Amino acid sequence: MDIQILLADDHQILRDGLRNVIEKSTHLKVIGEASDGREAVKLCYQLKPDVVVMDVAMPGLNGVEATRQILLENPDMKIIALSMHSNKRFISGMFKAGAYGYLLKDSDSDELITAIKTVARNQKYISQRISGIILNEFMANLTEEETELTSREKEILQLLAEGKSSKEIGDILFVSSKTVDAHRKNIMDKLELYTLPELTKYAIKSGLTSLED
Repeated sequence: MDIQILLADDHQILRDGLRNVIEKSTHLKVIGEASDGREAVKLCYQLKPDVVVMDVAMPGLNGVEATRQILLENPDMKIIALSMHSNKRFISGMFKAGAYGYLLKDSDSDELITAIKTVARNQKYISQRISGIILNEFMANLTEEETELTSREKEILQLLAEGKSSKEIGDILFVSSKTVDAHRKNIMDKLELYTLPELTKYAIKSGLTSLED
């Protein structure tokens, strides 16, 4: 039986390349593509893929929060993070959200296929380019206590850092701008950060957004 795969990345050219590599391998089939995190959540609910190849840094809803939302509805789905970042915060964020694999974007095509087949067998996979020292360090710190924002607060913080207004965020999340402002106040109080530049810096450091194309 074919392993059914969903691709989630905001760059069409990268999705095309991934599809081309994957479909050259027997028993692997791409059944859908998403251009952002929200579309990935929707398509996972509709298509029920076996494996999702998920870009970590997408606008609107990043790969970490998309992974968390997908696995709430589909706990058996296997998600491979795809990123240019080997920063521990990105790696830790994806595995804490429930990802089964982490692959760097400069990995070769054979490693992509290996990663997909490995997670489909219910085994974790991490890119060979990430050293065992880094892996051991972030795994040891997964339970480290930190200021805990809710999933909705993280969504709003990402959108704020990406320059969205309260009204724009409200339209995206289907809530009022007053609700967004209330969440913003809660975020500021929890983090003890009271300016947009400070919140943006925190969002980048925490891996919620990279503010990169």
